[in-house]
Amino acid sequence: MGPLEGIKVIDMTTVLMGPYATQMLGDYGADVIKVESPDGDVTRQIGPTRHPGMGPVFLNTNRSKRSICLDLKNSAGRDAVLRLIETADVLMYNVRPQAMARLQLGYDVVSKLNPRLVYAGVFGFGQDGPYAAKPAYDDLIQGGSALAHLMAIGGDGTPRYVPNALVDRIVGTHAVGAILASVIHRDRSGHGQRVDIPMLETMSSFVMGDHMGGLTYEPPLDKGGYARHLSPDRRPYKTSDGYICVIVYNDKQWDNFIKATGRDDLRTDPKFATFAARAINIDFVYAELARMLLERTTAEWSELLNKADIPTLPMHSLESILTDEHLTAVNFFPVVDHPTEGAIRSMRVPATWSDTPAKPERLAPRLSEHSEEILCEAGFSASEIAALIRDGVTKPAPGPQD
Repeated sequence: MGPLEGIKVIDMTTVLMGPYATQMLGDYGADVIKVESPDGDVTRQIGPTRHPGMGPVFLNTNRSKRSICLDLKNSAGRDAVLRLIETADVLMYNVRPQAMARLQLGYDVVSKLNPRLVYAGVFGFGQDGPYAAKPAYDDLIQGGSALAHLMAIGGDGTPRYVPNALVDRIVGTHAVGAILASVIHRDRSGHGQRVDIPMLETMSSFVMGDHMGGLTYEPPLDKGGYARHLSPDRRPYKTSDGYICVIVYNDKQWDNFIKATGRDDLRTDPKFATFAARAINIDFVYAELARMLLERTTAEWSELLNKADIPTLPMHSLESILTDEHLTAVNFFPVVDHPTEGAIRSMRVPATWSDTPAKPERLAPRLSEHSEEILCEAGFSASEIAALIRDGVTKPAPGPQD
């Protein structure tokens, strides 16, 4: 049942950041009720798809949830979601707080209805600064947190975004921690609270924790940046027939590497002598490592490095990672049977628990699949539910062929 069994989450999030966080909560055993507009979460439309509204991005960020469709711009829809909130432990949203206020679903309103509620918002910026009302997306925050600048320094000089919704997933993960901390406080004190998890501040902390460097001090000792991370040869290394990922980091690993490769000359080279020396001369060290790795095949290096206990992994593609021997052994990418989408490849919950194992039982729902079930649980009568469907406030569960 998972360690969060008994926790009810009202998920009013869309796209990636919020849904990623609430999927984690659902995977851990919480009952996550995903409140969708009549059009549904936009990620339902990101293809390729077997059926409309069930694209892979949606499938991979919305398992372990039930879907209810409510038109929150309709007063009856707002009243319905308030009835769901009455018995919830957590409400999570990822629109700007101003939008929640316009819907009359701000913390000042819902906390009176449910004082024990943890009211968690993930949005662009802290509400005490000049960016408070600005919209935000992953790309913007990558640039605003200096990540795109670092990509330029470590690459060809052109600022680039990481080809992944990195910000959404990092901030979403931070949100899970903040929510669970708030639930613990609520259980100790009896009081819920509002918790804001802003994207820019979260990512600025994430990025600058590595790269503050000499800017940590006042006055600054340098212009910042962690030299090892920014070295042009910190990358998968080319071998004679492919690529391999290697890091030779501490003194013991360098000793093992020198023994395994027969490069005794490096022992007397002051640039390689100590951890501190290698850090100062990191570009030279990595360039020499890159030159050496060109001399053998990927398979040869893999065997040699593993025997020498040097940290190494294959450089996978999006396809080859699915057959990685370790991930295969732990069944990380199980093929499961979705009720409407057929066989799909899922991903295992990474964390494990000795007493409350988290094993998702629900795959991503169709739009409004559980509307009637959820409304019934909230105390709505059959006639009230029928009226909500008739008035377009909600939708009935889709049929098998829908």
